[in-house]
Amino acid sequence: MTTQIVLNLPDEVYKKAEHFAQLTNRAVVDILTQAIALSLSPISSQSIPIDSKETPSIASLSDEEVIALTELQMQPEQDQRLSELLYNQQAGILTETEHSELWTLMQVYQEKLLLKAQALREAVQRGLREPLDA
Repeated sequence: MTTQIVLNLPDEVYKKAEHFAQLTNRAVVDILTQAIALSLSPISSQSIPIDSKETPSIASLSDEEVIALTELQMQPEQDQRLSELLYNQQAGILTETEHSELWTLMQVYQEKLLLKAQALREAVQRGLREPLDA
């Protein structure tokens, strides 16, 4: 199944996609579709899915699963790579490939942080944890 959308792109982005499409003898729409799909794909099979059909409701999890999610962190390799990429970005030496990788790792980080926050809220509601101090 596919969904049709109308998207306004900066001229520079479109020109890059058009150039790449010409080089690879493909349609621009295929290049853009693949770029979007790749940028939203998890960096590893252990990243947290964002599709609600794949992620069970936090409220439906057992106490043990909720507690485990309150301690959720990125994999050490991902965390290390994220730190390296953020350093490169700060230093102004981030390549285009690294920029895509940074974006993907930031998405993984944000997804895990959101899931962790939801689990913390659920743990407090169930009385499994004390509320965090504000």
